[in-house]
Amino acid sequence: MESILNLSRKEQVIRKAAELFREKGYAASSMRDLAQKLGIEAASLYSHIKSKEEILQNLCFDMATEFRKSLDEVEKQKVSASEKLKNGIIGHIKVMAKDLTASAVFMNEHRHLSQPYLRDFLLLRINYINRFKDIIEEGVSNGEFKDTIDKKLAVMTLFSSLNWMPQWYDPNANLVPADLGNQLADMLVTGLKK
Repeated sequence: MESILNLSRKEQVIRKAAELFREKGYAASSMRDLAQKLGIEAASLYSHIKSKEEILQNLCFDMATEFRKSLDEVEKQKVSASEKLKNGIIGHIKVMAKDLTASAVFMNEHRHLSQPYLRDFLLLRINYINRFKDIIEEGVSNGEFKDTIDKKLAVMTLFSSLNWMPQWYDPNANLVPADLGNQLADMLVTGLKK
């Protein structure tokens, strides 16, 4: 993770806000709380950011972009569906591990987005999940994966496993994100194979 000193003031505000939202929850966090965390006057926050929701929008949509870019790279690969699924899982884990705080906010606080941002965010999320489902369907149709699996159940099990990572992953442990991704992918993909 990049040092906070190398970030623009707006990026510093967003990073500190992510910490605050993760600690207290978005609804319970105020701009005054954020100013206190940054050690500045609340009024000076507004020279960097318009509102608390703008921060949440930045966090959610920036993370969504990172997840999408990771999967774009995987989908371009000329490999089997099981390799694509494995690489997609590893990519997802790497994106989450890059900023666990932003990942936790992305997973838990997006519901506080107002319309039309919430709708747009949910459409991005559904599209992302469906792209994984497409990989699973590819594996079923080419005979790599069992044809008896429920594809929706498979993809929801996959994301249930992956998206809890910000709650339990310790970046100081000896398990680096790529290794964690490999282990999870082995467990999840093996269960689909014929």
